[in-house]
Amino acid sequence: MEFKRYVNGEIFTNTYLVWDEESRKAMIIDPASENPKIAEQIAAEKLSLAYIVLTHGHSDHTGGIAYFRALYPDAKLVASRAERKLLYERKGASRGGIKADIELSDGDSLDLGSSHMEFIMTPGHTPGGMCVYFPAQDTLFSGDTLFFASIGRTDLWGGDDDQMASSLKRLMELPDCTSVWPGHDRETSIGFERNYNPFV
Repeated sequence: MEFKRYVNGEIFTNTYLVWDEESRKAMIIDPASENPKIAEQIAAEKLSLAYIVLTHGHSDHTGGIAYFRALYPDAKLVASRAERKLLYERKGASRGGIKADIELSDGDSLDLGSSHMEFIMTPGHTPGGMCVYFPAQDTLFSGDTLFFASIGRTDLWGGDDDQMASSLKRLMELPDCTSVWPGHDRETSIGFERNYNPFV
């Protein structure tokens, strides 16, 4: 599994292009904006985009959906089933009108060629926030749940302090060596966050 990070917009949202080296199947995690560099990378690597995955429904993570769906009409839009209301209705920081092709629940999994990913539901920042976990690669894409020495806001529509605390506790059960690639800011690891994050 390979991936590349792209930083987008005024609040520096991270979008990730992830692909399986053998099959050349790819996915985009959190298409924050209409970023042509991602399409250029897909073409350069000769990738086939299978999924567009949303860690949650805020507009700074979904702004490029229409752009990428037009370019890659066969790619399936993937989101948490619990995020349906936020995605479809205009709530808080959501732009609304988004309907997923594949809705997931906690513990569901998908394969990207030979790369296996699991989905961990992590409400707290939003009702249906989720993380994408590649266990064989010890890699977690944490959306806006866990950041470097910080966590996602809980004061927006649908946020919940107690749910966030439970979600963080779940993530801390992952191995220390797990690399964490969040929705904003720099990468970190579960081991670092367990020891130094004041919120966990």
